[in-house]
Parts: sequence; structure tokens; C-alpha cells
Amino acid sequence: MKALRLTLESFRFAWQALKSNLLRTILSLLGVTVGIFAIIAVFAVVDSLEANVRQSMSFVGDKVIYVAKWPWAFGGNYPWWKYFNRPVPTVREYRLLEQNLTSNNKGVAIFAATGGNTLKAGNNSLADCALQGVSFAYRVVSDVPITEGRYFTAQEIEAARPVAIIGYDIASNLFPGRSAVGQEFKAKGQRFVVIGVMQKEGKKLLDTPSNDTNCLIPFGAFSKMFALSTGGMTGVTPTIAVKGIDADPGLLNLEAELQGAMRNIRGLKPKEEDNFALNRPEMLANAITSLFSVIGIAGAVIGSFAILVGGFGIANIMFVSVKERTNIIGIQKSLGAKNYFILFQFLFEAVFLCLIGGAAGILLVWLLTLIPQEAMPLFLSAGNITLGLTISVVIGMLAGIVPAVLAANMDPVLAIRAK
Repeated sequence: MKALRLTLESFRFAWQALKSNLLRTILSLLGVTVGIFAIIAVFAVVDSLEANVRQSMSFVGDKVIYVAKWPWAFGGNYPWWKYFNRPVPTVREYRLLEQNLTSNNKGVAIFAATGGNTLKAGNNSLADCALQGVSFAYRVVSDVPITEGRYFTAQEIEAARPVAIIGYDIASNLFPGRSAVGQEFKAKGQRFVVIGVMQKEGKKLLDTPSNDTNCLIPFGAFSKMFALSTGGMTGVTPTIAVKGIDADPGLLNLEAELQGAMRNIRGLKPKEEDNFALNRPEMLANAITSLFSVIGIAGAVIGSFAILVGGFGIANIMFVSVKERTNIIGIQKSLGAKNYFILFQFLFEAVFLCLIGGAAGILLVWLLTLIPQEAMPLFLSAGNITLGLTISVVIGMLAGIVPAVLAANMDPVLAIRAK
């Protein structure tokens, strides 16, 4: 109880000292405010940038393994000559995988896409659209957020019927002011009926595929309009995707089964290398995490210099404060004040000063996040707020500990006689 009372008194003395020198307090706050603003702003920008990059790459899906000709690689030299003569995935392989894979997956899909297409409906048209042929299980391996209409039926996919699910921009440009579901449009001279419209995605930070200008059609209809690649430089290369299950951590069972099935389908001998690639979104996620870890460390180092300057400013002010209140310290000690009471009094003053400055810096970062940014909206996480306040407390303790120790160890007689 006594410790609590002394602590509260220490807080009260510190608060009175801050109020009595308001101008000096404000000037001291600026250093900490700028420092905390710099370091938290850097972390907020890095976190927002990473979140937006991951969102831009969300089209690759989660818990999915892609069977393709080319392996994904990030950084370093890419040995493309090793993979150039590999065969591409085929519809036959997709059918065999669909039949032979066991319970380690939720679905197998095949899809292919081509860009730069112009879609027309009456007098309206929209250029530079993507046409994507998909199988029925495509919605299992990739998110298809439909806001109006419905997804394909299995019969529509198998019969390659001329039906389509279009993006928001396609719907708003081809059919302005009315519902797009049930309307007809032309793509590559072929008529299609709209059965669904996808949710608006808006601008992305990276120039990655967007559902807003994407048009999904049955894979059979797509293969009639575009020649599929057979391994050369011409034609559209399809991709096979397999969705894993939650009960398979790391998709190790699915990857092993998929590798064995593909080797069996392609008739590879035991000593022959795989002539296919099993790509996983985790490769991309790990590359992004590594990149932004480096950026975060660099930002922290840069921001630490700013907060260091603020800490020196607080330490300087605390030395001045001790000098000005030497007589008061002598009187307090002569009246029985313990050393730790004097120590807490100045230490709390430094911590208070840094906390107020840190809170002001965090407030400035929060105000920065309110600026509208469609391509990369900024956000301030609870973790960064906690980090900013923690850094403020640590800087306050480091900046105030030496002046507080000097004040606590003063001789009361000499302190009272000081001028």
C-alpha cells in the first residue's frame, strides 16, 4: 500500500513538473514525436505494402498445388533451358488425375487464359479483357466471388455451352444501367450468355490479373476458340491445379501422391527426372516474407536514428530539470524522502514525456492512414501501436535513468545550499 502511495505521488510530482514548464515540455516532445512517427510510419507502410502485395497475388489461391511446365523461381539465374522441352499439361492428364487421386484433395481443375480480347454487346465494347476457360472444380481451387447470378453447372461445363461469368468492369461497360445476367455478348465472334457477375476488386498495387476484366467460360468452349499448346511456342498453355485438404499440413501427402501420379501418367522410369513442375503458393509467400523482412529491418534502422535523437533531447531536458530542482530535492530528502522516491519522480517524468510524444507520433501516423488511397490503402495495426508505446517507455527510461540516479544520490545538505 505504501509503495502504491509513493508511486502515485511520484506521478503527481512528475505531472506538476511537466505542466510548470509547458513550453520546454512541448519542445522536448517534438523530438520523440518525430522519432516515433518516423519508425511507426515506416512499419505501417511496410505492413500495408506487404498486405497489398499479398492481396494482389491472392489469385494463386491457398493450399493449392499447380501442375505446370515451368517451375516458379524467385531470384538468381533461372535455368530455362532445362525446362524448355518439357511437355505441357493436357486435358487427358487432367482427366486421369481427377480419376486417380484419392482423398487427399478437395478437387482437381484445369484452366487456361488469354488476354487482350475485346468483348462486344450491341454498340458497347470493352477492350483488353481476359478470357479464361475453366473446368467445374475451378471455384474449388480459386475464389470466384459472384455477387449476381450463379456459377456454372457441371452440365454446362461438360457440354461446353456458350455461357459466361463476367467481371464488374465488363458488366458495367457492356450493360450500363441494367442487370447483366441473361444478356448476350460476343467474344472472338462467338455469342455467350451471362449467367453471373463477379464482385468488384478495384485497383491492385501490382499489375496482376483482376476479376474486374476477367471473363470465365467453360474450358471446352475456350479450347474451341483458342488452340492449346502442345509444348512448342504457339498456343495457350493450360494449367492443372489441385486443392489440398486441411487435414494434410504442408500438403506433403498430396504432393507425394501427385508426383507419383504424374510420373505414372507420363511413363517416367525410376531414375528419370520429373518433366513437370509442382508449384505452390507458399513459394511466393516465402519470397514476399523474405523481401519485406529485409525492408522492415532497413526501415527500423533508419527510424532508430530519429528516435535516438529524440532520446538525447529528453536526456538533456532531464539534466536541466534536475539542476533547476536541486533545492527542492534537498528539502524532500531532509524531510525523509527515500532515494527511490526521488528516482521514481524523475524517471516517471521522463517516461511521461516520451509516452506523450510517442502517442502524438502514433496519432500523426493514424491521420496519415485516413488519406484515401485506392491502390495501396495504409493501415495502423494494434501491434505497431503497442510497439510505438513500448519504444516510448524504453526511450524514456534510458533517457531518464542517469539524471534520476544523480538526483536520488544527492546529499540533502549540499542540495539545499545549491544555487
